[in-house]
Amino acid sequence: MNVEQIMKQRVRACRRDDSLNAAAQIMWENDCGCVPVLDEDDRVVGMVTDRDICMAAYTQGGALWTLKVANAMSPKLYTCKGENSVAEAEEIMRTNQVRRLPVVNEEGRLVGIVSLNDIASEAEPQRGRKKREVTFAEVGETLKAICRAREVASVAA
Repeated sequence: MNVEQIMKQRVRACRRDDSLNAAAQIMWENDCGCVPVLDEDDRVVGMVTDRDICMAAYTQGGALWTLKVANAMSPKLYTCKGENSVAEAEEIMRTNQVRRLPVVNEEGRLVGIVSLNDIASEAEPQRGRKKREVTFAEVGETLKAICRAREVASVAA
């Protein structure tokens, strides 16, 4: 099974120079916890999460409409392609401790997003099949890897 078979295709995105308020509005209106960030050529250059927004507001001490996505988005980006297998997407998630992956084409442009929830939702219909491509055990292992404690540098408040 490939990522393109389970990914969400209708994905809202934002730009680096958008306000965090605009990113939060996208999350609120679309019931999601992250938004891909695009550059001027519509290539995915980052992700901003609801937690990124909260931490930016706290650490930068500003109102969301005054803070830019560029100053809060994750500096590291992990993606996959639609033709990647679900197992490959899970491995990227496990290795990098992320719950969602932007799905990009050959030019790096956004074509969808796949989440651990999408993968877990696919495991249920496959219950009882002899050959299952997605299992609850694999989803559990991915969640365990994503949630393991990370080394965090101390930051004085």
